[in-house]
Amino acid sequence: MSEPLRLAFMWHMHQPMYRDPLSGKYALPWTYLHAVKDYFDMAAIVDEVPGIKVVFNFVPSLLEQILDYASGRAKDPFLIRGAMAPADMSEEDRLFVIRNFFSANRQRIIEPSRRYLQLLNLAGDGDASRAAGRLNNFSDQDILDLQVLFFLAWTGEAGRRRFPEFRELVLKGGNYTESDKNLLFSTQARLLGEIIPLYRRLHDQGKAELSGSPYFHPILPLLCDMKSALVAMPGASLPAARFRHPGDARGQIVRGISLFRDIFGFAPAGMWPSEGSVSDEALGIMAECGLRWSAGDEEVLYNSVSENGLVEKSPYLPYSFRPGGEEIALFFRDRKLSDRIGFTYSQWDHVRAVEDFMDMLTAIREKVEPSAARTVSVILDGENAWEYYRNNGYDFLKLLYETISSSPEIEPVTFSEALEKAPERETLTHVHPGSWINASYGIWVGQPEDNLAWELLAKAREAAVRKCPEVEKILSAEAEPKTVDGAAKAARSIQAAEGSDWFWWFGDDHFSPHCGHFDNLFRNNLISVYRALGLDVPPELFAPIKKETPAGLVREPAAMITPVINGMVDGYFEWLSAGLYDLSKLSSAMHPAESLMHRFFYGFNRQAIFFRFDGKSPLDKTLRRGDMINLHIITGREYSLPISAEAENGPLYVRENGNWKETGCLCRWKIARICEVQVPLDGINPEKAGKIFAYFTLVRKQEEIGRWPIDAPMILKYLGPDLELENWII
Repeated sequence: MSEPLRLAFMWHMHQPMYRDPLSGKYALPWTYLHAVKDYFDMAAIVDEVPGIKVVFNFVPSLLEQILDYASGRAKDPFLIRGAMAPADMSEEDRLFVIRNFFSANRQRIIEPSRRYLQLLNLAGDGDASRAAGRLNNFSDQDILDLQVLFFLAWTGEAGRRRFPEFRELVLKGGNYTESDKNLLFSTQARLLGEIIPLYRRLHDQGKAELSGSPYFHPILPLLCDMKSALVAMPGASLPAARFRHPGDARGQIVRGISLFRDIFGFAPAGMWPSEGSVSDEALGIMAECGLRWSAGDEEVLYNSVSENGLVEKSPYLPYSFRPGGEEIALFFRDRKLSDRIGFTYSQWDHVRAVEDFMDMLTAIREKVEPSAARTVSVILDGENAWEYYRNNGYDFLKLLYETISSSPEIEPVTFSEALEKAPERETLTHVHPGSWINASYGIWVGQPEDNLAWELLAKAREAAVRKCPEVEKILSAEAEPKTVDGAAKAARSIQAAEGSDWFWWFGDDHFSPHCGHFDNLFRNNLISVYRALGLDVPPELFAPIKKETPAGLVREPAAMITPVINGMVDGYFEWLSAGLYDLSKLSSAMHPAESLMHRFFYGFNRQAIFFRFDGKSPLDKTLRRGDMINLHIITGREYSLPISAEAENGPLYVRENGNWKETGCLCRWKIARICEVQVPLDGINPEKAGKIFAYFTLVRKQEEIGRWPIDAPMILKYLGPDLELENWII
């Protein structure tokens, strides 16, 4: 009988540093919310299943924030408004609650609560721009219920099972009291205090390996040498100021290991480099710092093999990389398995999803040559996917763990265990510089906003080191920072500004309603550098970097259109004046590796609104029989149009009281090379000079296999007949 197939899960836990260096206050609540929903749940589910083993990876600056919240030191605008008595709120406070306390997945978090959905409808279906006009609709009781329901909705399923107070509040459903709210927050405080001890206990029991990342989650190869980006992107436009500070990379690693040791009592054996970003130089520094293993994406391996002039290598084996006298082992993530969990299974029945995952493992086991070393690495975000799952992923994860731990063909291991069981490893002499996204760094450098941010960072660093050379020593961990020293404050702010998250949101790759906060935090870190050393702050740091254009928006409609609905592009001018979104740019805190759909057009005339979907390949070749595109349009109400290749017209549906009902409006479409759709305007009744929101899904065999955008809907500008006046040129 051959060796079982070893399987290593690694869950990466990561949030940027939300504490503003100028005010000392937290700008956003996501560390708190993910802590009570995901960080506790992920450990608790592993705790419940005998025989399962996983790797948990923590960004040190996230651990710092969890401890801040657990101690009660951290307060953010959401928590402050959540604790207020509605009768004591100003109009501004009430508006904040109405605009922000629906920041949750509608399908999985809001709609299961009848009262929460009722409040969403009362607020204008989540359109923040209409909140002021809906303010008078909300009584004090409505505000109180919204406060409780928002924070209660962000508690995880495992947390609800371990803390009966949460379950009781869920069952009550509404009409909450201040005592109920106090009970909610006090119970969440108890949960927060148990998170770090629970992970340490799992480590002590051998059920989890705890690993680290660089302190503020920087892209290490870009710190080492910005020009490494050109290997995967030879034509990229890089910042004018070349960033080349390998000492900063070393400092981020050393400081991360130090905090990890302070919290857990031991140093991590391995490190997931931020965004799976590796290079020869970055790995060499990790090895010098005593780390035994690291990991990257399978595409990085394939490019490394090509650049080494070797034959194809399996991603299911650990490798050794010897950059110098030290050695570090490398694991490479199975992209398909990892992305299935991150982006696909959330809309599937959890039993079917687990069966599919196990079928894929069986196929790998049969395909890969039997070896004591073979290990499948499933590596992904440990927090952002679960709001898209039923019960915060509890049903799926628990069944998956139980199925794996009971299978004689699969052996769950940690990465350190996998190395102990496979002491003999193949050696790589060179590693392709790339990340887990397209084996490149295009998300973080190359666009004008990214490059401007890097140039401002380089300028601040140069000014700090020129004024105080001690800053350089602190950045490279050659000197210990003194907590009240200006050099220490400046170095910490530089390190925080080197974090990857600011660059993730700059450019048109990703969009969030909170992009402005990320922009402010980045610039405030740089402002803090100058102020800590008594230097004049450059005026450009007071100007936003992030443009207001939503992610992926290429253009807005320029004139009315009347395309022929035949599934073909009939000429250059047919859709030339339409609005256009690049779907490959639409993502949020997560980023799928690939997408079936490529572009989304929209336009209108006086009678109808038109939509066009383009795939990466012709849709009549991509789509299968029975596939369904579900187009969702949101004006004052939410409408849905199911589109299939087997038909060319069908009814438009509207959501009423949680159910879909026919509107009596008939729509037309045609799927051929592309998909073209016509929806009568009187079916959706959009407001002139208003906004229409839209998203669409692809369903196969009653399971959602794609959603565009993943997070917030696209914003479609609608001017009605005034469009002709706005664009009239003499």
